[in-house]
Order: sequence, then structure tokens, then C-alpha cells
Amino acid sequence: MYRGRTFSLSLPPFTKTVKWLVIANAVVYLLMTLLKVITPGFGFALYDALALVPYNVAHGWVWQLVTYSFLHAGLFHILFNMLALWMFGAQLELDWGPKKFAEFYFFCVIGAALTTILVSYTRIGGITPETGTVGASGGVLGILMAFGILYADQEIMLFPIPIQIKAKYFVAGIAFIELISAINAGDPHQHGDSVAYIAHLGGLLFGYLYVKFVPKKGLTYGASEGYFGFRNDYYRWKRRRAARKFEVYMRQHNREVTFDEHGNYVPPENEEKKNSGSKSGWVN
Repeated sequence: MYRGRTFSLSLPPFTKTVKWLVIANAVVYLLMTLLKVITPGFGFALYDALALVPYNVAHGWVWQLVTYSFLHAGLFHILFNMLALWMFGAQLELDWGPKKFAEFYFFCVIGAALTTILVSYTRIGGITPETGTVGASGGVLGILMAFGILYADQEIMLFPIPIQIKAKYFVAGIAFIELISAINAGDPHQHGDSVAYIAHLGGLLFGYLYVKFVPKKGLTYGASEGYFGFRNDYYRWKRRRAARKFEVYMRQHNREVTFDEHGNYVPPENEEKKNSGSKSGWVN
């Protein structure tokens, strides 16, 4: 943190969702490491079943859209991912709350997986439908994108180099490096590496989409509001339709009943108030 001419170095708190994500990733990493040593056949088979393989997902292994994010290829892989998750994710969770942050994280994880699957069938970036992808980097890069947008002018110290840079420039630099690395990974004249740059770019993209286009209260809240709004509109339509049918039925029996434009029954003595906004009778 930077205030005026003074530097204040402090670690963020372990917020609820960040803490459980770190614990879950650490437990899975430890378990997979032990299984590969104790029962190599089962350990590697389980690892392959949980990793993201586009061909497998296309044939029904949809759990891989999430489970791949809990697997890591090595100790430094998981350490850097969990450190970034903690350092940048804690601030987002403090502002958004645990539910929205968890929704955002897995939105980016799944988005990164879908991007990887889509690109794998074009074979751009050196990946194919049979290429396996593991790691939480899709979710972590989504967090970095959100941090760069929401805290654009907040300065970040580039550890271990004592240089400060604004968050928006830091994230822009990360995005540029990932894009160039993805392009180079698909160059047949370059010696490719095993880094899932396409998943990283997918995480950045979906992090941007979430912050810019998802309702402030979250995707789940927006979807539920849309569902209940549609349901209520449907019930109101059914009520108006039933009222019209009942009016026709009563006229066929030489009786007159009146309903307002909302489908609410208007008693004969109040018929002159039909257009006054009376809500007697059926309500919703």
C-alpha cells in the first residue's frame, strides 16, 4: 500500500472463500502427489480423469470444466497460483462478499475451460482436443483482470523488485505477455512449452465480461430475478386469460361480470371505479 511518500507493506486477510479455495487446492495437490507415489496406476488415471481434456468434455466428461482448476503440475505452479489468489482475491471478496466472489471465480474457471475447448478444435496456440490442461490460472487471471478494472489506479509493488506500478498497467502487461506467449506457442519454429496460455487468456476475457456486463448483485441473483419476473408475468397473463374466459361464460348464462385490465374482479357497485386503480378481488 502506498500513502504519500511512505510505503506500508501488509498482507491481506484470509477471507472465507479464498481460504477454502487455497485449502481445497492444497489438499487435492497433496492427495494426488501421494496417490501417484503409492498407487501410480490409479493416481495417474484419476489425474487424467479430472484434468481438462476437450475431447473428453465433448463426450460427456463435463465435470472437467471445474475439476481441472484444482490440479497442478508442480509445487511452484500451485504456490504462485495460490499466492496470487490470496493477494488479489481477498480484496475482491471483501468488497463483493463470499457468494459473489465464489460465483465470479468459477465463472472465470469455466470460461477459461470453454475458451480452451473452443480454441483446441482450431489447433491454434499449439493445443489439440487431446491436450490436457490443469491449474487454477484461469480463475486467478480473471481475478487479476477484475482487480485491474476496479482498482485501476491502486499501485502494486512488483516483488522482489521495489518498483510500483498501477494495477491497470500491471494487468495490461500481463495480458500482453499472455497473448504474445500464446501466439509463440503455436509457432512451429518455436520450441513450445506446457503453459496453458489459452486458458489464461480465457480467464482474462471472462473476468472482463463479468465485471463489465454481469449485474452488480451477481449472475445468480440476476438469473433468479429474471426467472421470477418471467414467472410472475406468466401468472398475470394466465389470470387475465381466465378472467376473459369467465366473462364469456357468464355472458352465455345471461349474467354480467366485470374484470379490470389486471384480471381483478370488479363488483357491480364499484364498476364505475373500474379505471380508478381498484385492486379488489384477485391480487398477486
